[in-house]
Amino acid sequence: MIESYRNATIKDLPQIVKIYNKAIEDGISTSDSEAVTIDEKLEWFRAHDEETRPILVKEYHGKVIAWVSLQPLYPHLAYESSVRINVYIDSNFRGKKLGQMFLKEVLEMADEYNIENFLALTFANNTASLKLFKKLGFKEWGHFPNIAKVQNTHKDLLVLGLRVK
Repeated sequence: MIESYRNATIKDLPQIVKIYNKAIEDGISTSDSEAVTIDEKLEWFRAHDEETRPILVKEYHGKVIAWVSLQPLYPHLAYESSVRINVYIDSNFRGKKLGQMFLKEVLEMADEYNIENFLALTFANNTASLKLFKKLGFKEWGHFPNIAKVQNTHKDLLVLGLRVK
């Protein structure tokens, strides 16, 4: 049974990194092109505040199978109610509506985390992410053609947004 979400702990970081590295290998959902180490992700992990901008995980039989991070969009007071949302699913659990369920839960926590706007950055060729976010009401707020080069391929970056207040 897939458990409800909870705040990530440092003990979850190895599995978070494993899921992320698989996404790097797939070349569709992240701009990193080489695998990262746990040490390289420590600062990123510690930059999250579980009270306001957490990393949340879902488990299956005690193993992290999905994670969502909420990050400040921009370090100025004017943007404090806007966050960048990232979601990564273990490859064995993709296509099972886990991402949709998890994101929906996170969106419902907007008041708890004082969030008015969610922004997701995704490549234009990442049809699964586009479908997921658009199903939950996200709209295209920006388009940056050929801005990223991943695995020797130029990619368009889309900014998807959802205003919840």
